[in-house]
Amino acid sequence: MKRRDLLKHMGAAIPAVALSGVARAADALAAPAPGAIAAGPFSPDWNSLEKYQTPDWFRNAKFGIWAHWGPQCEPEYGDWYGRLMYEEGSDAYRHHVSTYGHPSKFGFKDIIHQWKAEQWDPDALVAFYKRAGAKYFVALANHHDNFDLYNSRHQPRWNSTSMGPRKDLIGGWSKAARANGLRFGVSVHAAHAWTWYETAQGADKNGPYAGVPYDGKLTRADGKGKWWEGLDPQALYAQNHAPSKSGGDGGVQHEQWHWGGGASIPDQAYNDKFFNRTRDLIDNYDPDLVYYDDTVLPLWPFSDAGPRLAAHMYNRSIARKGKLEAVVNGKILNAQQRRGMVLDIERGQSNKIEELPWQTCTCIGNWHYDRRVYDNKAYKSAQTVVHTLIDVVSKNGNLLLSVPVRGNGTIDEQERAIVEEIGRWIAVNGEAIYDTRPWTMFGEGPVASAAGAPMSGAGFNEGKGKPFSAADIRFTSKGDAVYAFVMGWPASGQLAIAAMGSGGAHLARPVTRVELLGGGPALAFRQTAEGLQVTLPADRPALAYANALKIT
Repeated sequence: MKRRDLLKHMGAAIPAVALSGVARAADALAAPAPGAIAAGPFSPDWNSLEKYQTPDWFRNAKFGIWAHWGPQCEPEYGDWYGRLMYEEGSDAYRHHVSTYGHPSKFGFKDIIHQWKAEQWDPDALVAFYKRAGAKYFVALANHHDNFDLYNSRHQPRWNSTSMGPRKDLIGGWSKAARANGLRFGVSVHAAHAWTWYETAQGADKNGPYAGVPYDGKLTRADGKGKWWEGLDPQALYAQNHAPSKSGGDGGVQHEQWHWGGGASIPDQAYNDKFFNRTRDLIDNYDPDLVYYDDTVLPLWPFSDAGPRLAAHMYNRSIARKGKLEAVVNGKILNAQQRRGMVLDIERGQSNKIEELPWQTCTCIGNWHYDRRVYDNKAYKSAQTVVHTLIDVVSKNGNLLLSVPVRGNGTIDEQERAIVEEIGRWIAVNGEAIYDTRPWTMFGEGPVASAAGAPMSGAGFNEGKGKPFSAADIRFTSKGDAVYAFVMGWPASGQLAIAAMGSGGAHLARPVTRVELLGGGPALAFRQTAEGLQVTLPADRPALAYANALKIT
């Protein structure tokens, strides 16, 4: 069977009988033996994992903020810098050569060494995000660059306590989140370092450095007399292997991202090290949520490391908290996998009410801080973020919003203004967001009527549909109330909601009251068979691009 078929159809490829002994090998509250997972009701197979139930805290939270921050933010030159700096002729390569020197002499390991995060203040940032309405906070634990941002026993030299900032970043974020009463999550991306760094094995094809190898194949012995003497670059780069077969994507796009299409498959030592690093992260920092930037789970389907980590986290949560409070995010899930974890859609949205809770992750700029976005004033507006939040929540989802952090650990004033505006909007309309559930339909209007932009891979359909206007409505519900979000302010001051007509299929009882969140008297309305006709106040709210009506 082709690997793409495995990914599409494989729901229970690892039998429970083969792994149930491992699942019982360690006490949930003791340090488990290498490769073992916490004891409990979950075993690392999909027939067991599909019994998962999403905890209420996540379903009620609706809005989280993410610090997708690590050493690739130090150059302030955008996403995937640690890979693209080794692609001759790319923007990142040209920036790197002009700023730092040639990647045969100054590689990504040297970027890490230079990164100090000297102005990082997690307490101030997380408190700011709480004031903006976030109910959970997620911090990057490692990226595809393979550098751990915590005190990592299984990546002891290439982590932020031993190099670069020389600080326990995850420890600082975790403490700040909990001090502010927020649920805490971590994102884990390092499973892909094996193929992601393959560009570092190369060399220029042209110019004065033609044929001179980049630093991706260096060994411990090569460090004699250098700042990294005694360190093994392969513990970071993991490039002591033949590269993926040429498929035009260098091992990281399309099928090769899913470990198909001729991708080089990591060896057992790499898989074991990834498992141990991640289990150590879960055990020592006790996150409520782990976001895996992987198709399904890390190293799936050729390794069972991902299902073991999911089962470990679930069992550990039950043992420590008395019930399952853990959330695990993964991407591109089949129906059975979808029941075993919470689907994440990257930079995209569903076009229907999803039966199970889900999350979209997006960013107001590039994932890694990019000074060019700031210079060009190209961040997403607060209006765009608010419209996305409403649309996602109306379909049973959460929004996880990344606010890019500069290399020094701060956010810029443009980002701060956007987050502050989101907070002002939520302060007025949050009642219609938090603790809600979908109504009988997610919305009506031109955007709902149009064919939704199809997702590509893990998502990537945001901004491809029709823009919202005052003719678009989105719904949420809580108790006896239905909330209708008007995605703008009608010039006429009159609003018609067709789904709330008398005798229709969506309302069991007549409407008795309509009010605009944020205060003021009840609004005049008339309910007919054609819909609910509402007269809006003469004075527009300060942020009139999205307005919540409470209908009882």
